Amino acid sequence: MTTTDTSVQEHPTPTPPANGTTLRSRSLPRWAPLAFAAVSIALGVGIGSAAGWESRIQWGLVSAILFVAISYAATTAVENERQAKDRLATSLVWVCFLLAIVPLASLIWTTVGRGAEVLDGYFLTHSMAGVLGTEPGGGVYHALIGTLEQVGIATVISAPIGLLTAVYLVEYGKGGLARAVTFFVDVMTGIPSIVAGLFILSIMLMAGLQPSGLMGSLALTILMIPVVVRSTEEMLKLVPNELREASLALGIPKWRTILKVVIPTAIGGITTGVMLAIARIAGETAPIMLLVFGAQLINPNPFEGAQSSLPFYIWEQYRIGSEASYDRAWAAALVLIVFVMLLNLVARGIARWKAPKTGR
Repeated sequence: MTTTDTSVQEHPTPTPPANGTTLRSRSLPRWAPLAFAAVSIALGVGIGSAAGWESRIQWGLVSAILFVAISYAATTAVENERQAKDRLATSLVWVCFLLAIVPLASLIWTTVGRGAEVLDGYFLTHSMAGVLGTEPGGGVYHALIGTLEQVGIATVISAPIGLLTAVYLVEYGKGGLARAVTFFVDVMTGIPSIVAGLFILSIMLMAGLQPSGLMGSLALTILMIPVVVRSTEEMLKLVPNELREASLALGIPKWRTILKVVIPTAIGGITTGVMLAIARIAGETAPIMLLVFGAQLINPNPFEGAQSSLPFYIWEQYRIGSEASYDRAWAAALVLIVFVMLLNLVARGIARWKAPKTGR
């Protein structure tokens, strides 16, 4: 008499589907997001054209909304609800990224396209002396010299003050004084540039001083110090406490530990913060209008007489309203962008050079 194996009957071996499909869940191909984007752009352009919208911004916004909706709907239908939510979050991230980068790219493209028409060696090495604002010609040399001197003086004053203040707040600051300093730094961070200019203007009038590049630099210093303090403070907080404790355990004084261990470790972030502060003040116009007055001639002395600057020069040329002045304004704007970009490249180079070397 034979017996039947009940375990085999209770758990039969699954038979593969006749059509050859596997048991894995379906998934969209890797090129699906690109296809969704192409379809969304086509639909956005079609809807915008049919509705008679002249603004390409409206077309882009409609395309972005359609991209998110199509991605979510297609993922839900093909895969599952969980993957659809993940795709929705990814789509929103990409849309936000494009909304942020497209205006910047458009601005740079327009500035390069318009500014390159006038920007040459003559433009960089000549001033506006003897040139009417409505006529072609002239250059930006006097404004470039003014910007370099004013920003340089402000940096020389602000960087040490900001660094020492941040060191005090992180390494020594406790109690009411530290809280007061932190509060005033936060307040100064939001001060409009015109307020800083008016403050220095009141001091200048009371002391009987004349407009000069130095007065503008003092106003820029007020705007730069809180940015340096905040960025340096955050970088110093990122330095591990173990480094401080190891140095102190060897009997090294605290001031030397800060000078030789803490600051060199954070020098990359500190330098980057200083460069960001310089980039902010390099584009300020209101303090220069109040305290420096602008000039058409080359004035290499920042301590006496009116000076110009790149932001003031751009505003001045745009105010004239002629085609030639517009070209000069765009060219000066391109010079300012290149100036800030070079500052960032120099900051990265200094950060790599000064960063502590680790052995392999």
